[in-house]
Amino acid sequence: MKSDQNNLAFADSRRSFLQKASLGALAMTIPFSGLPESLKGVGMGVVVHSYWTRWQAKTDNAMYPGFKDAVQLMEHCHAIGAGGVQVGVRRWTEDFSKSVRDTREKLGLYLEGSISLPKSSDEISAFETEVKAAKEAGATVLRTACLSGRRYETFGSAAEYLDFKEASIASIQRAEPIVRKHKVKLAVENHKDWLSMELVEIIENLGSEWVGVTLDFGNNVSLLEHPMEVIRNLAPYSFSTHVKDMGVKEYEDGFLLSEVPLGSGIIDLEEAVKLCQSSNKDIRFSLEMITRDPLKVPCLSDKYWGTFDARPASELAQSLKLVRENSFSGSLPSLEGLSEAQKFQNEEMNILSSLAFSKKSLRLG
Repeated sequence: MKSDQNNLAFADSRRSFLQKASLGALAMTIPFSGLPESLKGVGMGVVVHSYWTRWQAKTDNAMYPGFKDAVQLMEHCHAIGAGGVQVGVRRWTEDFSKSVRDTREKLGLYLEGSISLPKSSDEISAFETEVKAAKEAGATVLRTACLSGRRYETFGSAAEYLDFKEASIASIQRAEPIVRKHKVKLAVENHKDWLSMELVEIIENLGSEWVGVTLDFGNNVSLLEHPMEVIRNLAPYSFSTHVKDMGVKEYEDGFLLSEVPLGSGIIDLEEAVKLCQSSNKDIRFSLEMITRDPLKVPCLSDKYWGTFDARPASELAQSLKLVRENSFSGSLPSLEGLSEAQKFQNEEMNILSSLAFSKKSLRLG
């Protein structure tokens, strides 16, 4: 019975997508160079994490084959009308960097890298090797993150968080001379770790023209910051973006948070794009639409607050008000009960729908 319901829901979502995403369907069937003039230009790119399911997938699926490397990802993103990619540069050889560069130049895409910070002096050499490989391939911006998890899940106390903060700043300081030497910009993401003004303070204290921000449009909703406040705070320091829209719903310990197709969530995307463009005319907009189960934000639990200094009760009240007044219509995206083929298809549908929205409503591409 549950399987039948999931299949029906999947069929309904597919019909809805086909009705709403004609531009995305168009991009699937014709080369980017053949798009109408109104759709040309530097379009929205795709962050590799958008292909959470297909990236290096082991299953052989004829319709949705996995991407084994950056070249295959670029070729696919070009075919669906994206303007570029942001992808990890770990362990790229000199030959592979040249292959990425040749593919990028042939397809006319922009390239941004994703890189890990050196956690000790022993890792500086490997970090520099990756910076050089990314630059050889044509990347001028490298996104990085200080925390792989979420602040309120990873740390149990303010002391643990402060240790993390100190270590993260040290890592950024190790990286700065390398990116300055090679004239590549390093962009630190607000990755459910930093409140927006905490990240501003880190960037300003460093005082380097080569270190800025990858501005994620939605992550800080999980830290009870209004997304537009975060975008206003971080846009002046941003070298790159993770464009996403967020769906929210209440649950007993707080609220659920999900990436949803652009235009269907709580973020004023048109204003967000304008704010970024007014601060950095060269900034690129990269879609991070991760199709996965909703994230639980347990802001009504004691543990959630363990790493924060005293914050006014109004912040919690305003966040819950935002959730209640903008509760997502229908069910938030979920992978529960879906076959692998359905996961692949939902992922692709959400990306195509978002790219179509970016062309039509954000005038990107």
